[in-house]
Amino acid sequence: MITVLRLGHRRGRDKRITTHVGLVARAFGADELLISTKDGGIEDTLMDVSARFGGEFRVKSGIKWRKVIQRWEGISVHLTMYGEHVDDVMLKMQKDKDLLIIVGAEKVPPEVYKAVDFNVAMGNQPHSEVAALAVFMDRLLGGGGLRKDFYGNVKIIPSKKGKKVVEVCD
Repeated sequence: MITVLRLGHRRGRDKRITTHVGLVARAFGADELLISTKDGGIEDTLMDVSARFGGEFRVKSGIKWRKVIQRWEGISVHLTMYGEHVDDVMLKMQKDKDLLIIVGAEKVPPEVYKAVDFNVAMGNQPHSEVAALAVFMDRLLGGGGLRKDFYGNVKIIPSKKGKKVVEVCD
């Protein structure tokens, strides 16, 4: 099971970015998104995408992030520009355990850096948490998340030019 924990969602400023964190988490193979700040709008948006495009993705906002990290029994990673290089961490990680991936919005408290198993950097330059999550998930799953079939009511057919969208009826 892969859970993404979004820390510090600022309602006015981060709505679009947090939505994109959720979209990437879902599309790349995560099972759920937990958001520290309560925001029913983002929950509804992401659940609507999941309902239309398929998959078993779950979203919950307004969670107590400290409890999630403290009680986590699997591996926990924090995506940051200050950590160990992603390739080095991939060699060390046990991939058969549940995984908690933490992405921040505002400044992440020092206790997070200390509490996790790995602080993971996608290079050591400022970058987007959305991009960091996509790169990490892709490396973690060896590209498998991008080939997953979600068995939804809406299916996008890959095409060289144009858009091909099919409504699937049961």
